[in-house]
Amino acid sequence: MQVAANELRPGMLVRHENRMCTVVWWNILRNDRRAFIQMRIKDLQTGRVQELKEHTDSKWEVLDKEDRDLTHSYRDGIDEVFFTETGDEVRCAVAAAEDALKWPAETYQGFFVDGQLVAVFPPKHSILTITETSPPIRGAGSGMKEAVVENGMKLKVNLLCDVGDKVRVDTETGEFKERIAK
Repeated sequence: MQVAANELRPGMLVRHENRMCTVVWWNILRNDRRAFIQMRIKDLQTGRVQELKEHTDSKWEVLDKEDRDLTHSYRDGIDEVFFTETGDEVRCAVAAAEDALKWPAETYQGFFVDGQLVAVFPPKHSILTITETSPPIRGAGSGMKEAVVENGMKLKVNLLCDVGDKVRVDTETGEFKERIAK
């Protein structure tokens, strides 16, 4: 199915230069005479991200995709192995799943094109344990401090958080959302 560049949105699967890519970021730029579309696309086989500037009416082939919940099992050489809810084993390239696997979760979202697993995405939020941070500061207001979570990522958390606390993190932006009560 062919659509204009101004109809594309993040998360859509497109074909660009005979490669399957997903739209990661999309923005419209307007000046006095015309509009352009800025976007970042990620190649699903190599993991390479490319930034493009297109005319609003340039045509893109959008691929039909099917979303399924997957559970990660293990890495087998150059493949990541997942299982569907029905127990079927599916495999994809490491590059197609590496960004999602940074976020520990029970289920991931798998994108299938023509019955083939081509991309894996994390859930919207992930609950992680803080491994390093300064001691909690009670009564200091609503500030933020640095912390390291179990996947090695550094982020700003509120002043009440301590080592061992669980926090909810937005997987798209990497931002702290809330502290999970014990």
